[in-house]
Amino acid sequence: MWDIIIIGAGPAGMTAAIYARRAAKSVLVLEALSYGGQIINTPDIENYPVAAHISGFDFATKVYEQAKALGAEFKFEKAVAIEDGGEEKTVRTAKNAYTGKAVIIATGSENRKLGVENEDKLVGRGISYCATCDGAFYRGKTVAVVGGGNTALEDALYLADLAEKVYLIHRRDEFRAEAATVERVKLRDNVELVLNSVVKSLIADKKLTAVEVVNKQGETRTIEVNGLFVAVGRIPENQNFAQVIALDSAGYALSGENCHTDTPGVFVAGDNRVKEVRQLVTATADGAVAATEAIKYLNQ
Repeated sequence: MWDIIIIGAGPAGMTAAIYARRAAKSVLVLEALSYGGQIINTPDIENYPVAAHISGFDFATKVYEQAKALGAEFKFEKAVAIEDGGEEKTVRTAKNAYTGKAVIIATGSENRKLGVENEDKLVGRGISYCATCDGAFYRGKTVAVVGGGNTALEDALYLADLAEKVYLIHRRDEFRAEAATVERVKLRDNVELVLNSVVKSLIADKKLTAVEVVNKQGETRTIEVNGLFVAVGRIPENQNFAQVIALDSAGYALSGENCHTDTPGVFVAGDNRVKEVRQLVTATADGAVAATEAIKYLNQ
């Protein structure tokens, strides 16, 4: 019987483990792959207080070692279900079943990808899924953004203040983003719209140098860029827990800033919950809040 079972060993989950262990609660962290989550793909973190210019892998390793040193136990198994037994919760993996008094779901979300060849290989070498994380690396350079929703257009506006030129590539001729945001984009002199087009291939020599796009007429165009920011959506990792916690239409866990779900004793932290800002610093903040709330729940 564990006090708190944490599902996910990203920044949110591992921070929750640190806070829970400092409160002398027994902690089990279940992780499907490797500790660190999406942050391990970031070559250089600039926007986390104190830890400027640290790689995502080094950052994650330090947090993991801190949680381990405090006594958190890690098992690398994928959680496939949660059973709510009131005061006891059972978390099932493909191999085992673990029982705890409280559960924190910190499974994060994964970027929806373009699905073009070499996309994964070029992450950190020209391909990014986070303009606010990596935009500063492309100051004065040429970049492209793919997508047609609010995130894509907001990314284009953000990058327009940094880059010399921004191409906005969208598969349709109309955007899903709010009308006011669309108008702001159209007013930017250094943003060029590439509509009715999709990215066909990536051209690279160690780093990304250009993208090849094709329009609905079958015409191909090569656009030289230093960076490509993909903003075609994210997929929250909540599918296995939909019977226990409420999700919105996009699959994100419904919760307030206190990280409570609608099931007592089950909390959520990080990028898999409904929130405005999904950054490293907000993930760790969620971990601290979720653990604190879980501790309160247990002490009641």
